[in-house]
Amino acid sequence: MPKSGEKTRTALLDAANHIVQKRGVEHLTLELTAQEAGISKGGLLYHFPSKQALIKGMIQYYLERFTADFNAVALQEEPAAAGRWTRAYLQTTYEDNQRNPRMSSGLLAAVATDPALLLPMQQAFAAWVQLLERDGIDPVTAQVVRLAVDGLWMVELFGLAPPDPATREQVIRALYTLIARPLPE
Repeated sequence: MPKSGEKTRTALLDAANHIVQKRGVEHLTLELTAQEAGISKGGLLYHFPSKQALIKGMIQYYLERFTADFNAVALQEEPAAAGRWTRAYLQTTYEDNQRNPRMSSGLLAAVATDPALLLPMQQAFAAWVQLLERDGIDPVTAQVVRLAVDGLWMVELFGLAPPDPATREQVIRALYTLIARPLPE
């Protein structure tokens, strides 16, 4: 059964992420992505005319999903609640990493093929940092939380002696304590 345009695009991006996560960025090809998604190469080329366009799509896909989750978490609190953006960043990054390391695939593919593809991520991170800096809490504390959760994500992404699950949980709890909010249940 043929897939609709957005479903096809999502299936292709999910397939590309899966390939990078399971086989490595060196195996990311248009042919393998189409095969993994169960879509013709012509169907893939309609959405992504090149490998660079596919990687760009992977990054955009991540940014759209992360930003939507980040905003939704922040909007659960009162607009004037000090630290709400910092808590939202911590929660979204933590939950995103627990659910699916979608960012890692696009990031690894971009760095390996063309670091200029990271520009949208650099711009998004700059916007997120501005929200954290104006969050009504000490800006240094907001940065400590951001850098710690980003660092946790990075050591897990690259397998750089990540903490065991119990220690990881304690680190997350300590970060929530810095911004005076208990860990969400």
